[in-house]
Amino acid sequence: MNNRLRELRDAQGWSQGELADRLDVSRQTVNALETGKYDPSLPLAFRIARLFGLRIEDVFLPDQA
Repeated sequence: MNNRLRELRDAQGWSQGELADRLDVSRQTVNALETGKYDPSLPLAFRIARLFGLRIEDVFLPDQA
């Protein structure tokens, strides 16, 4: 699953660690999300979207077949 997490984080001027603190996850989790190595749980996806004031589908994009 592709996502806009890095773009959204950069727009806020947050480091991966700062975003991790805001989401109550590890910095490694943020890195794995940004690099596409990890798909978030539904509750985490909702927390991420809510943090940025967006809908889940505005943050996470389905893979193109």
